[in-house]
Amino acid sequence: MEKNVNKNIHENIIKLSSELNYDFKEAAVILAAGHGKRIKSQTSKMLHKIWEIPTVERVYNASVNGIDRINIIIVVGIKAYDVMSVIGRRKNSVFAYQESQNGTGHAVQVALEKLDRDLFDGIIYVLPGDMGLIDAETMRDFRGNFLASAADMMVLTGIYKGDPLNNSYGRIVRVKNKDYKGKSSGRDEGKVIQIIEYKDILALEENEPYILIYNNREYAFSRSELIETNEFNSGVYAFKYKILAELIGKLSSDNVQKEIYITDLISLFNNHGYSVSASSPEKPYVVMGFNNKSVLKEMDAIARSQVYEKLKDIIEISDPEDFFIHESVVNDILEMDKIGTPLDINIGKGVYIGKDVKLNYNITFNNGCYVDGNVQFGQNIHIFQNVHLSCFPAQTLKIGNHVEILWGDIIKGNIVIGEQSRIESSVNMTGSDEFPVRIGRNVLIKGTSYIFGSIIEDYVHVEHSVIIRKKVKAVPQNDGSIKPVRFYLPPPEGVDAIENI
Repeated sequence: MEKNVNKNIHENIIKLSSELNYDFKEAAVILAAGHGKRIKSQTSKMLHKIWEIPTVERVYNASVNGIDRINIIIVVGIKAYDVMSVIGRRKNSVFAYQESQNGTGHAVQVALEKLDRDLFDGIIYVLPGDMGLIDAETMRDFRGNFLASAADMMVLTGIYKGDPLNNSYGRIVRVKNKDYKGKSSGRDEGKVIQIIEYKDILALEENEPYILIYNNREYAFSRSELIETNEFNSGVYAFKYKILAELIGKLSSDNVQKEIYITDLISLFNNHGYSVSASSPEKPYVVMGFNNKSVLKEMDAIARSQVYEKLKDIIEISDPEDFFIHESVVNDILEMDKIGTPLDINIGKGVYIGKDVKLNYNITFNNGCYVDGNVQFGQNIHIFQNVHLSCFPAQTLKIGNHVEILWGDIIKGNIVIGEQSRIESSVNMTGSDEFPVRIGRNVLIKGTSYIFGSIIEDYVHVEHSVIIRKKVKAVPQNDGSIKPVRFYLPPPEGVDAIENI
C-alpha cells in the first residue's frame, strides 16, 4: 500500500513539475513537507490560509515576485497531494518529496537533488512554507543585503518581544565582546556563531557554561542567557550554492530531536572558514510563522490591516476589522486609482469580495454581501444587505450599469443582468453553462421569485413567479406598457409521491 502511495506521489511530482531554467542563477527552496501537529488540524499546516491564500502559496508568490529569474523547488511530504494541487504546475518550478520527516536540513538535501551541480551556480534561498506574511519587498531586500555583505551564508532574523519562555524559535548566538578568557573579541564581535534550538537549550545543564568556538577562541553562554536571547531565527536563509552543496552532506542528527537541522550549517560554514551574516527585515511581522490557530489568526489580522492601509483613502470601508477584499482585487483598485477618477466604492461591514471580481465606479455593497468568482460590475450599482453573487470559474456573472439588487437575493452562475434593472428582495436566480440566464434592460423582478436558465426581455416585470428554462417576451399592452408576469408557477412534478397524513 505504502509503495503504491509513494509511486503515485512521484508520478504526480513528474506531472506537476516543469523544467528548471539554468540560465537563472538563483533558486528558492520552499519547505512544505511538515504537517504541523501543534495546530491540531487535519489540513496541512502549509495550506492554512492568510487572507484567503494558503501560506505556502504566499511564500511562493513572495519568491517569484521579489526576485526576477528564479527557479523554485517545493519540498513536500505529509499531505503532498494537497500541497502540490494548490501550487499546481508553474514555470521553472519543481516538487521534491521528503519521504521521511528527518528535519529541515534533510529537506534541503532532498531539494538540492533536483539541481544539476554541473549546470547551476548561484544563490539558494531557503524559506519555510508557513511564513505567510513574507512579501516580495522583503525578498528583494534580503537578496540585496546578501549580495552587499559578500557573505557565504545569511540568516534572516527577528526580534522576539514577549516572554522568553514562550519563544520556541531557535536563538541566534553571536560573538560576545569578550571571549571566555576575558580578551576583547575585536572584529569578530557580533558575528553569528550558531543557531541553537529552544529544545536543545532546555536540555543544557543549568549551572554549566555552554562553550562555543569561533575563530579559534572560546565563548561561554549560560542556559538562562540563551533562553533570554531575543534575536531568533526566522527560518529564511541565503547561501552560495557551491558551498552549500559542499557542506550539506556533513549535517548530522546529533541533537535532542535526532533530526538533521539546517541551522547546523552555521557551525559548518564557520568551521570551514566561510562567512555567515544576518539581517533583519524592515517590517518585523514578515518573519512570523505559526504553530497554533491563535497565531494564525493574528497573522490574518495583520494581513487585513495591511489591505486596509492600502485602501483606506481610496475607497470607503465601513469596518476596518470586518471585511475581505482579495489581493488581486486590491491591486485592481490601486490601478484604477492611478487614473485619477474618484472610485466611490463603498464596502459595508462583513462584505466579502473574492478573487476575479471586477469592480467599477460608484458601487455600494451594504453589510454582509458576498461576491466571488468572475463577477463583472458596470457603474453606478447598489448591492443591498446580505446579497450573494457568485459563479464557477468558467462562468461569468455580468451586471450592467445602474442596477439595483436588493436584500438577501441569491444570484449564481452564468448570468447577465441588463442596465437599469432592479432585482428586489427574496429573488433567487441561477444560470448554468447549458442554460444561462439573460435579464434585459429595465427589468423588474420582485416578490419571492425564482429564475433558472431563462431569458427575460427588456422592460418586463416579473413578480411572485418561478421561471424555469423559459423565454419571457416583452408583450406591449394597449397603453404602450409591457405586460407584467405575475404568479407564474410551472405544473408540479412528483405529485404521486405526496399523500395526506
